[in-house]
Amino acid sequence: MVFLKIRSATKWQVYTLLIYICISHVVYGQVRYSIPEEMAKGSIVGNIAEDLGLDIKRLKSGRARVIAGDSSRYVELNTDKGILVVNERMDRELLCRQISPCSFDFEVILENPIQLYRVTIEIVDVNDHAPTFPKDEIHLEISESALPGARFLLDSAFDPDVGVNTIQSYTLKPTDHFILKLHARPDGSKYVEMMLQTPLDREKLGSLALILTAFDGGDPQRSGTLKINIIVLDANDNSPVFTQALYKATVLENALSGSVVTKVSATDLDKGINGEVTYALTHTTANAEGLFQLDPNTGEISVVGDIDFEKKKNYEINVQAKDHWGLIDSCKVIIEVVDLNDNVPTISLTSFSSPISEDSLPGTTVAVINIKDLDSGENGQVKCSISKNLPFIIKSSITNYYTLLTEDKLDREMVSEYNITLTATDEGSPPLSSNKTILLKISDVNDNPPVFEQKSYSANVIENNSPGLSIASVKALDSDCCHNARVSYLLDDAQVNGAAASSYISVNSESGVIYAVRSFDYEHIKAIKINIIAQDGGSPPLSSNVTVNIHIQDQNDNSPQILYPVQSGVSLVAEMVARSADVGYLVTKVVAVDADSGQNAWLSYKLLKATDRALFEVGSQNGEIRTSRQVSDKDAVKQRLVVVVEDNGQPSRSATVNVNVAVADSFPEVLSEFSDFTHDKDYNDSLTFYLVLSLAVVSFLFIVSVIVLVSVKVYRWRQSRLFYKSNGNLPVIPSAYYPPRYADVGATGTLQHVYNYEVCMTTDSGKSEYRYIRPVSQNLVNVDPSGTETLRHVQKETVNGEAIEQQTVQFKEAFIRLGKKE
Repeated sequence: MVFLKIRSATKWQVYTLLIYICISHVVYGQVRYSIPEEMAKGSIVGNIAEDLGLDIKRLKSGRARVIAGDSSRYVELNTDKGILVVNERMDRELLCRQISPCSFDFEVILENPIQLYRVTIEIVDVNDHAPTFPKDEIHLEISESALPGARFLLDSAFDPDVGVNTIQSYTLKPTDHFILKLHARPDGSKYVEMMLQTPLDREKLGSLALILTAFDGGDPQRSGTLKINIIVLDANDNSPVFTQALYKATVLENALSGSVVTKVSATDLDKGINGEVTYALTHTTANAEGLFQLDPNTGEISVVGDIDFEKKKNYEINVQAKDHWGLIDSCKVIIEVVDLNDNVPTISLTSFSSPISEDSLPGTTVAVINIKDLDSGENGQVKCSISKNLPFIIKSSITNYYTLLTEDKLDREMVSEYNITLTATDEGSPPLSSNKTILLKISDVNDNPPVFEQKSYSANVIENNSPGLSIASVKALDSDCCHNARVSYLLDDAQVNGAAASSYISVNSESGVIYAVRSFDYEHIKAIKINIIAQDGGSPPLSSNVTVNIHIQDQNDNSPQILYPVQSGVSLVAEMVARSADVGYLVTKVVAVDADSGQNAWLSYKLLKATDRALFEVGSQNGEIRTSRQVSDKDAVKQRLVVVVEDNGQPSRSATVNVNVAVADSFPEVLSEFSDFTHDKDYNDSLTFYLVLSLAVVSFLFIVSVIVLVSVKVYRWRQSRLFYKSNGNLPVIPSAYYPPRYADVGATGTLQHVYNYEVCMTTDSGKSEYRYIRPVSQNLVNVDPSGTETLRHVQKETVNGEAIEQQTVQFKEAFIRLGKKE
């Protein structure tokens, strides 16, 4: 876009020049202002926001500021109003000296996004200097033989202003003998000569006093004066004459002291002493003083100081040739300085964004770089490059400005910072270069979840542990940094055996250590499977989980339990062994279980005590009690065995059981012996009470049964005809109570109990038959102090029905005798 702006800053002139088209995507516009010099601080230069088409809000949000250029300090950007104001008084003569037009450039930068605008300020000259002569008074010696038309070069006045404000005219007073001639040199400069109009006569007038006045073209006009004192000499009618009115020469910058630049030459037609010419410097610019010297005899101009092209590109020297009689001639010497590639490019960062986020898109601006080279021509042409194999590129924006951009995606976990070396190389011969390394840090983004060191964890804990025991620990690492890498651990409170996992396990959120919340019981729970969640501190947070399998190890904390034979405090159980039993006869089996597992539940059986140790033996693995020899008549009827059951734990636990064995061929013999058992157990005191109570209960039950049977018989007799007509069957009366069954688990299991009941029913209740229990194992005798008899357990040998009935009759007779005895 192109802007054209005309603005009046003073009553003299302020015109805005054409702003040219922006060069690249970073520079969005240029503007040029013209202002007079010597403006007061705070004076308005121009409304840059309006001229560039920018909004005031954009200036504030983009943090607009003035950058670049040593002269940028003279102006200040007011972002609140969008105007440029004078920050420091500007003296055009100090800034540009004789250069016209006088201007300086600077840039205005805005960020987010970055935008550059170039501003050119032209300083318009103000007539603030009067012409001045090198000296207030000069002395001239003029021979009286000087002919009319003789010319005398006068010192020109100097006015640092330019244009119309510099020297425009000279006047000379009085004009009786001399008139003034103003000449222009090929380079445009002016010099003044005093020409003799009428001959001088020393005898009439030995000296003259003239006033030379120089006027500039400013408004108001300023002037300067020079007093000329002329002494009239005797005849020397020829003056020196330079071979050239203007000499031009070149000199290399940094030329060594003593190097000859050029040589001027003047001739005098006079002979002898009147023809000898000497040379002198009459007027030089301030910048040339001390840099060159003139040989007064030869006219050679040589270097005596340090010449720098960057400080001054050309010098102007006035040389005067004079003979011994005061006749003079003058010429001008212009010396052009040739540039050498003696300045290394300088690199400066106009804008630099560090750190930069790792999720920055390709093309993101990292830095704006300004490169300067004080040399000119090819020596001042600079190229910028960066280190190779970096995810960045550098592009040229406008003259001497480059933009550093991201080219690829960044990953802080792979590279957290970059050392980017900027290299600026000019096109001189030989080329000069400079380097600048910038450190660009990559800021972290939470793009990596925590990762556990193991895919799953397994831990063992012995049961009966103390609450708060450390079981295991998990650890997860996060490749992010800082707060995004801070990992905390959480327990997934899922259900474990019907209860929340937090009721079993807790985890330290900082260290990942897993603790037991309570004491574990292997017999209740054997394993716990939980999930641990690792969550980082990012926003939003990322997480991962891992499975932890906790195995409860068994501890020998349960003693064996005897399932059979059942121990009772009110009855004595005896196993019956016939005297005719052979060796290895199975008397009974001790059945025990252990709630523990593994080797803690391996049970072994031992015979701790016995009435006759040689008669019985116990299987160490299966608990079977067998006869170890042939039973003889001499063996006592009453045998008491104490069997101990031990597990295989460390330390082991045990339990004991008393087994009573009756060695007899008939029940009377058994009852007589087992009555002693009752006496041994101190049951004599309560035996009579129990017998009377039992008889009363039996009598009551018998009467009730008779009444019930008669009632049922009458009822069924009435329903019999209806039953026959319907051809139906009466429901079968449920069988008697079945004792509990224990599962046989082998050597350590319980002994299976089986009772069989046979019920034969007819439509006529009077013909129904109930049969006694028919066991499928050995007979068991249970002697109760109260006189009641029950069949508690049976062994695995088949007996016929007649034996059962005979034993039943013997039991009844035994109880009757026992009651009579009491």
